[in-house]
Formats: sequence, C-alpha cells, structure tokens
Amino acid sequence: MPDDEPKIIVDSDWKEQVAREKQQTSVKAGSASHQDQPEERSKEDRTASPPPPATFEMLVTMLFTQAMAMLGQIPDPNSGETSINKPYAKHSIDTLEMLSEKTRGNLSHEETAMLSQALHVLRMTYVDVK
Repeated sequence: MPDDEPKIIVDSDWKEQVAREKQQTSVKAGSASHQDQPEERSKEDRTASPPPPATFEMLVTMLFTQAMAMLGQIPDPNSGETSINKPYAKHSIDTLEMLSEKTRGNLSHEETAMLSQALHVLRMTYVDVK
C-alpha cells in the first residue's frame, strides 16, 4: 500500500527561476519607461475605437442623448430597460439652455440651429413624459 500513495516532490528551483524572471521583467519595464517609450496599453484600450473629436456638436449631442435616456426614450445599454429620471433630464436641459445663453452670437448658423432644435425636442419630450 505505501507504494500506491502519491509522492510529493518539492522543487524549489522553480521559485528561484520565477524570482529571476520577475526581476528581469521589472528591470526591463523600468528601463523602458526611462526611454520615453509609450506605455503598454491594456487590452481594452487597444480594442476600443478612439473617442470622437471634441466639437460643439458632440457636446450638444452628448447632453441631448443623456437627457433622452433620463426621459426613458433610450434604453440602458446594459439592462435593455428604460427608466425615467426627470430631475437629471432637467439638469441636462438646463445645461443646454445655459450653453445657448453663454454662446449666443458666437455660434455658426448650423450650431445655433442644432442647439435650438435639440432644446425644442427635449422640452416637448419632457412635457410628454409622466
């Protein structure tokens, strides 16, 4: 029976090898950062598309989309369900109104029209949502 028992062989050499590899890796990483090489990006960063350009239209679109989602017009991408949060929707609408006031006279015709239309649609939707 004693021959049937598994034998445990302790091999401490692998621990030393791992320690050496860790040290080599940290030395390489340290020297790479001193050489002004770009940092290694995470897998998520490498597969994600770049963000859209920072434009006035994009800002209006983001606030519009956020308000429409808070008014239950756009489902949550994670759950697929819609929810209504009128105070947050009002905050987005108020932000767009403030933006309209602060930029009056400094926008192109297209930007002014886009902002005006977005505010109109949001106000009408806000009134319709119970």
